[in-house]
Amino acid sequence: MLLPKFGPVELLLILVIVTMLFGVGKLPEVFGAVGRGVREFRKNAQNDGESKQDESDETQDADAPSKTKPA
Repeated sequence: MLLPKFGPVELLLILVIVTMLFGVGKLPEVFGAVGRGVREFRKNAQNDGESKQDESDETQDADAPSKTKPA
C-alpha cells in the first residue's frame, strides 16, 4: 500500500481544519492526546515484538534435544 506524500501545503490545510474543528484553545490538549497515543502505540508495538521473540526462543528451547545423557 502506497501512502501519499504530505507536503507543506497539505499539512497547513490539515492544521487549518483541525483549528476550525477544535478551536485555538483546545489545540494543545488535542495534540497532547495524539502524542500520548503515538507514544503508547510505539511502546506496545515494541513490547509485542519482544514478547514474540521471547515466545520463539522458548519454543526453540523446548524443541532442542536435551544435552544431558540419560542415566
